Formats: sequence, structure tokens, C-alpha cells
Amino acid sequence: MEKERLGVSPSGEEIFAYTLVNEAGMQAKIMNYGCNLLELWVPDKDGILSDVVLGYEKIEDYFVNSPGFGCCVTPNANRIGGASFTLNGKTYEMEKNDGNNNLHSGSNPIHREIWEVKDVDDKHITFTYHKKAGQCDLPADMDLMITYTLSDNNALAIDYMAKAAEDTLFNPTNHSYFNLGGHDAGNAMNQIVWLDADKFTRADNESIPHGQILPVKGTPMDFTTPKAPAVDTDTDYDQLNWAGGYDHNYVLNNPSLSAACASLTDPVSGRKMEVYTDLPGMQLYCGNYLSPEHIGKGGYAYQRRDGLCFESQYFPNAINVPEFDQPIAKAGVETKTTTIFKFSNI
Repeated sequence: MEKERLGVSPSGEEIFAYTLVNEAGMQAKIMNYGCNLLELWVPDKDGILSDVVLGYEKIEDYFVNSPGFGCCVTPNANRIGGASFTLNGKTYEMEKNDGNNNLHSGSNPIHREIWEVKDVDDKHITFTYHKKAGQCDLPADMDLMITYTLSDNNALAIDYMAKAAEDTLFNPTNHSYFNLGGHDAGNAMNQIVWLDADKFTRADNESIPHGQILPVKGTPMDFTTPKAPAVDTDTDYDQLNWAGGYDHNYVLNNPSLSAACASLTDPVSGRKMEVYTDLPGMQLYCGNYLSPEHIGKGGYAYQRRDGLCFESQYFPNAINVPEFDQPIAKAGVETKTTTIFKFSNI
């Protein structure tokens, strides 16, 4: 394990990056600022390593990071409609940082805080953070723990754990943008996506689901047969028109840590990524809002749709839709979830 000092956070705390390495040579670099995944080096069909996640060159850019490059979003990922919810009879008002809605826990999220390193070796690292009641406009003191594990079969597992003093929201995700040709390979929309999801949650024009679940069959939302997002992303269809392309939650048929629920394949490099999760939903986001103002690693200016996100999650706005599985950490109970990104070659 390599430890590297990157700089100082806005609060004056030191930022360090830690590089995990497995026996196959795959590498994952993660920093203590927000538990962000900075680099992920994966071999192609010829054994050549490339960094397949988008990210910034300058550490200071992570202090804003509006695209969410590499973030482990906690306590609550995605959107809450109206930036308001009711839990146990009490209504909580949140910051409106996405129109009328709350997105990714607001503009002062925990993925812009320094986490403590609890344990680290060549193949895993565990971070902890104590969230105070009211932080991110959410109730309850909460102890959070995130562990990255890089296995010798080229799988990167992310384990999330929360234990709260009272009931509160807990819906974590990882917001890495993947481009299996390499982070600087350009447009990723011709890479092949598969989702084991026969349904998706219909969203309004502010990307808020309200309970309607629709079949993907016969619509451009269908990835049950693998296809490149470029095939249908510009189709005249209300869901795609409103979101500027794919940015939607899919209802997974069989959430599991033993069977993949999604995959991304790059026919050019031969790299393939499979995604495993125990959470009920997966947000497919195809980088619709990326722009050249985001200067990436090596000075590369990212363009729209240069990376794809596979965000495992409870459904967006679930706390306001009782029919959806609820993203609630119960008081005093350890709540856990895991997502795995496994790499191979075709």
C-alpha cells in the first residue's frame, strides 16, 4: 500500500491518498477526503493498464466537484422531491440545491469532509466518520464506515455501514464515472450497457419519481438486451427529453452479491465491468451534464457523455413514496450494504 500526501482541505486538514494493489497489478487509489475513488487502473485484453474512472488533476477541484467524480455519496444519494420528508411524524426541511429538490445530501455533503482511516493494508482500506444530528439537514448522530477491498480476481468491493442514535435516512452510493477505454478516451456512449431490470421508476421533469413503475419493454429505456446508450439516448421520449439523456433509476430484477445486475463492455479495449449490489435500484447516468470546464487528470477536458455512472441505491425520493423500499437506518441497528465492480476481458 502506497500513501501519498495530496494537500490540505479547506478546513486545514491533511489530505492523503492510499493506493491498493492486487496480484494481477490492478490498482485503486482512494483519498481520505470524502472517501473519493481517484484512480482505478484495469488491464485491457492485452494486459495494458489504463485508469478507467474520470477525475480531476488538481486536488482543489474536488472541494467543489459538481459532477461528483469518484464520490461515495452519504448519507443520502440522489434526489428528495421538494427537499422535504416526514419521518416518524416529524417533517424535515432540507436545502434546495437542485431546483426545488435536494440532491446528494446538499451542498455541504460528507463526501467533502475528511474521514478517519481506521484500517489499511495492500488490498483494503476502511474509513470512518461521525455525522452530527442536523448535518446535511438529516436527523440523528450517525457513525459511518466505508471499506474498499480490491480482490485478486479484479473486483473492487465497497462496503457501507451506518449506525444511528435514532431513525434517519441512509442511502449511500458511489458516483464514479466509468470509461473502459480510459478516463481520457472520449465519448463512452458506444460502450455496451446491460441492465437486469425489466422496469424503471418514471420521473417527472425534475427527475423526481412519485411511485409510478413502468416496463422498459418497447421503450428506449430497455437495456435487458445489451446495447450502446448512443442508440437511443436522443430518441424523442419524455423521460430522455427531460433528463437530457439517460439519468434514470432502474428497478433491479434480482439484487445480489452473487449474480451481476449490470455490466459495461468496451469492444475496443476488451474491458468488461460487472456490477453487483444488494440494493434495489441502479441509476444509469450517462454524463449528460459534463462539460469542458471540468479539467481532468493529465489536463484532459471532459466532454458531455465521456463517462457512465452505475449508482446502486434505494429509489430516488423513496422516503416520500411509501410503496418503495425505504432508505431508513433504524435507531441503534447497524445498517449495511455492499456494491462490487468486477473487471475482466472479453
